[in-house]
Amino acid sequence: MQDNLKSGFVTLIGRPNVGKSTLMNHLIGQKIAITSDKPQTTRNRIQTVYTDERGQIIFLDTPGIHKAKNKLGEYMVSVAEHTLKEVDVILWLVEPSTFIGAGERHIAEQLNKVKTPVMLVINKIDTVKREEILTFIAAYKDICKFAEIIPVSALKEINIEDVKDCIFKYLPCGPQFYDEDTVTDQPMRQIAAELIREKALRMLDDEIPHGIAVVIDQMKERPNGLIDIDATIVCERESHKGIIIGKNGGKLKKIGTSARTEIQNLMDTQVNLKLWVKVRKEWRDSDLYMKNYGYNPKDI
Repeated sequence: MQDNLKSGFVTLIGRPNVGKSTLMNHLIGQKIAITSDKPQTTRNRIQTVYTDERGQIIFLDTPGIHKAKNKLGEYMVSVAEHTLKEVDVILWLVEPSTFIGAGERHIAEQLNKVKTPVMLVINKIDTVKREEILTFIAAYKDICKFAEIIPVSALKEINIEDVKDCIFKYLPCGPQFYDEDTVTDQPMRQIAAELIREKALRMLDDEIPHGIAVVIDQMKERPNGLIDIDATIVCERESHKGIIIGKNGGKLKKIGTSARTEIQNLMDTQVNLKLWVKVRKEWRDSDLYMKNYGYNPKDI
């Protein structure tokens, strides 16, 4: 083991839909966090690990910081803001813009209270002209004391290596926290549930995704290696249940087929996935249901 190895924790924060999960997936070189073009896709803190000859980075992908409208929203914001006190480096993701809204100013206020090095990551630069990037940097540079400002495109993998280089610059020296082949500490049940939710997010109408949760009822491996997974998609309204199932069960079948393919790729084995749909009215404002579905405020 080298004496100069570095190891530490890095959180990715930002408003919903700025690309935190996409960036983290590309930083570690593997898809763990689910992504979609709908805000508030990430609900829990997701921990992943990147290891190379320089050391180890443990990434914490957090829910987007937003104005909460229910207990689930309050839980998500608490998860995101709580991690600021636990890490060695903070990556603040923003979109390329000269307008700094109330959401970004709220995040800047939180960041100005901590002594942790903060890197501003201006994501989605593939969507703007190259000469405009300096104006975005100028707009943000004085809102917070940044250790680094890095323009990137997570989707197009532009400047991803620069982000890693800068992180290692600020990490403390120390031994690895995980084996070098570890990519995440997420239980496979949780990853499977999230992958099912991702497919539902992508295939359902805009008003439904925020009101769904996915619960793995059972996951068992057969002697031949095939894994049986029974899962329930929970929604808040009877009308939503019909939309999720679709005509002759077509929508639910599409969600299941797409999710099964990705779960099989991740587990590297055959998967038999069965999906059900249940209605639990106002579950996002119920402490009991939130806890049952994996969103427990006491865990923060």
